[in-house]
Amino acid sequence: MSLPEKYLQMVSTVTEDGTLRMELVEKEMPEPKPGQIIVRVEATPINPSDHGVMFGWSNMAAAASSGSGKDTVLTAPVPEQGMRMMKARIGQALPVGNEGAGTVVAAGEGDYAQSLLGRTVAVMGGGMYGEYRAVDAMMALPLHEGNTAKEGASCFVNPLTALCFLETMRMEGHTAIVHTAAASNLGQMLNRICQADGVELVNIVRKPEQEEILRGLGAKYIVNSSKESFMSDLIDAIHETGATLGFDATGGGKLASDILTAMEGAAARTPGAYSIYGSVAHKQVYLYGGLDTSPTTLSRGYGMAWGVGGWLLPNFLAKAGQDVAVRLRKRVADELTTTFASNYTGELSLSEALQAENVAKYNAKTTGQKYLICPQKDI
Repeated sequence: MSLPEKYLQMVSTVTEDGTLRMELVEKEMPEPKPGQIIVRVEATPINPSDHGVMFGWSNMAAAASSGSGKDTVLTAPVPEQGMRMMKARIGQALPVGNEGAGTVVAAGEGDYAQSLLGRTVAVMGGGMYGEYRAVDAMMALPLHEGNTAKEGASCFVNPLTALCFLETMRMEGHTAIVHTAAASNLGQMLNRICQADGVELVNIVRKPEQEEILRGLGAKYIVNSSKESFMSDLIDAIHETGATLGFDATGGGKLASDILTAMEGAAARTPGAYSIYGSVAHKQVYLYGGLDTSPTTLSRGYGMAWGVGGWLLPNFLAKAGQDVAVRLRKRVADELTTTFASNYTGELSLSEALQAENVAKYNAKTTGQKYLICPQKDI
């Protein structure tokens, strides 16, 4: 098929005068290099992990949009502290969108690249909020026949993150997991994986309706952080499961500290597991998200065998190695419409994703709500 000479790409720029500016820019259609493919992007999700590049430290409560169609522009003021935090990106038009899926419409030299022509593939390569994307063929995950781009749009970030939680658990010698914001799309996937793999999972949520979502999935251990009995319920669940590893999507506040405190409280019930320095088993919580932007507060009452650190999918995959990555990607492709199925609240065109009223919806990061950008949808 013949390709257009230009295509639209969403970019985010922090200007010298303290303004975040998001807009669609025209890009020249690239000629695929050897081993490269051109993907006609048909579906790409808006993940919380995309928000950092999209919005950075701007004040999105004061965001506004102007123009229409391909000329739509979203702007938001950036406070002084935000400008300090984003000094390195001032003036740079950064392409946004971590992952997506679509049809391979052109390919460079090379047997593998050529074999993907006409195939529906998923890609995690950045810059996916655009009509087309040139990537190395080896970065693409070919979907099984019959799977659509919308089904495959979210098959990297959430599925691989959930799978890599279990890989982390096994590599570090833990046997069960505690997870926060557990009714999210990722949390629901994690429940399905843990049930299939026989891994005990403690789910922390904050609303009764989120409890119901997880009960509907057959989750065994569900703890509500808004209840007065939260800490005692959490200690009970951790004692029953033996969980010594937690993954916290909130990042800020004292939830990570509460998890460590509960792990210590559960260990204190086990004869021989306690010393004057606290439990001897190492307790670890990883912060992998930033739903709570307040400082992380640690109240050190859990002995000396503990750790809190950051966890990022690309870093873990680099550590785990290519063989692990290939094995996990194959599982995602095989279970795309079951274990790793994603549900979407709505679909947006590229220009609709820049309209302030829509931005307010998907930037709220409401549990169970996830939006899909369809770049081929009429602007």
